[in-house]
Amino acid sequence: MTPVHHSLLALAGALALIPATVAAQDTNTPKRVSITGGYALAEPTRNPQIDGARVDVDGEGTPTLGVTFHATDNIGIEAWGADKIGHRVRTGSGKAASVSAQPVALSGQYRFGEAGQKVRPFVGLGVHQTNFNEETATAGGPYAGQRIGVETVTGPMATAGVDVDLAENWFARADVRYLHGDSEVSLDGAPAGEVNLEPVVVGVGVGVRF
Repeated sequence: MTPVHHSLLALAGALALIPATVAAQDTNTPKRVSITGGYALAEPTRNPQIDGARVDVDGEGTPTLGVTFHATDNIGIEAWGADKIGHRVRTGSGKAASVSAQPVALSGQYRFGEAGQKVRPFVGLGVHQTNFNEETATAGGPYAGQRIGVETVTGPMATAGVDVDLAENWFARADVRYLHGDSEVSLDGAPAGEVNLEPVVVGVGVGVRF
């Protein structure tokens, strides 16, 4: 786990503790923290080149978790992360390798409308870090017997979504995120190309406000 992963987990934990502090101070204080659990499909928008050849990389669904501190009725700070996303790397002759990606992100968000509205669209902009692991070459494939490595990606992330109230303090969410960033791939430690997946992550979830 990288230092950025540790920092975001610590921030999410700190944000999650805020409700108890707020409640102890004033029971009439507006709800300032929300936690959202969901499921998202991450789909690469670009296909990289490895060892001089273009390859196809597919996407996968994964659970997600977000914690948002609502500084005002319109402005929030979100710590967000996803579980491992499995990617299959394919060439013209079939599956060549597999790799797992795990993104975490921190972003500022703006919510339109006012607190109490049933429907609240929002947009966000921040930074993500995506860690790659479990890089495995397929037996009999073009990279068989070689050690594959993919560097961690850090870059901007844009978000757009909408929250719809279900009941008091509970809401449903749909959102889409675009993660930009460039990485390098290596074979047996030698540079072998760039990995610019730039995935779009489309998710749905249910959240609660404290």
